[in-house]
Amino acid sequence: MRTLLALLSVIAPALTAATPVTIPVNASWHMQLDGKLQTPNRLVYDIDLYDTSKQTITNLKAGGRIVICYFSAGTWEDWRSDAQAYPTAALGKALPDWPGERWLDYRRDDVRQLLAKRLDLAVDKGCDAVDPDNVDGYSNDNGLSLTEAEQIDFNRWLASEAHSRDLSIGLKNAVELLPELGDYFDFAINESCYRYNECDGYSHMRSQGKPIFIAEYRTLNTSLCSRAANSGFRLQFFKVSLKGVGVPCD
Repeated sequence: MRTLLALLSVIAPALTAATPVTIPVNASWHMQLDGKLQTPNRLVYDIDLYDTSKQTITNLKAGGRIVICYFSAGTWEDWRSDAQAYPTAALGKALPDWPGERWLDYRRDDVRQLLAKRLDLAVDKGCDAVDPDNVDGYSNDNGLSLTEAEQIDFNRWLASEAHSRDLSIGLKNAVELLPELGDYFDFAINESCYRYNECDGYSHMRSQGKPIFIAEYRTLNTSLCSRAANSGFRLQFFKVSLKGVGVPCD
């Protein structure tokens, strides 16, 4: 028995579940969702889950980078490899500015099972974290009658599923839901919160020591850089195409 206990004590650390990667609050970051991957000297890379190979992710991590894998959790995209698996009845209205994309009924069990497979793919490819997009469908003209309560339930489900796979997870936009969701997510990625006067909503997450990455689709603005620095946010300026390298405040 003593021999068995001794053996178990040796192998126990290997059986202990890993913990999600903690992203440093002041981490430099690169976000690119289209085009040939650029490799600026940044710590965190937010890149497309489907379009980035496992080998590329392996190479980035070998170079000391933290890899966040982007996918859309709230919309269906007709160009994705798993698009045909989604039932037609689960598809809502088209997004007017994004051809081939429609809102998705995330309340359905079959849809959640398919989205869980995307998280499995993130694990298989070696992603450290995920950036699920379009998690504010309820506030858009979605054609599915989604409610705020259903959105909160879905977003919490996403966070739980990511954490169960030892993935960190970021909250994309959905600033108005932060009081209900901030404690469930490990970091935030926001698009244009200064343009829409929403950045103050991240104060609680920031007080928890969580990174807040903000993308503004405009040229470098030093006044906004000062505001972001005072708030402890990581602000960067991008072109809407997200094909190149953004311009950080520092």
